[in-house]
Amino acid sequence: MKILLDECITKRLKPYLSKFEIFTVSEMRWNGIKNGALLVLCFQNQFDIFLTIDKDLTYQQNIKNLDLTVVVLNSTSSKIEELVLFIPAFISKIQKFERGKFYIIDKQ
Repeated sequence: MKILLDECITKRLKPYLSKFEIFTVSEMRWNGIKNGALLVLCFQNQFDIFLTIDKDLTYQQNIKNLDLTVVVLNSTSSKIEELVLFIPAFISKIQKFERGKFYIIDKQ
């Protein structure tokens, strides 16, 4: 499974997702690209999941026609100490995600 971490998610989260193929927006050299174009790039580069904490994304973007899943960690902070609390719930649900849909993940 190929996952892209949004700019708002620290790269320090990568070790907690080591079962997956993880990239950051920075590693892809996509810094500063607006969300709509970023989601299209994810699709074009065969990412399975775009992982973010940007809750507004669910209202701002339409991904029904993209073969991509967007997952929002329902966090109030981008600190690693907070984000790791969402990983068990994310991993437990990952096999049930459907393409072209948004999912909001709470702490388990």
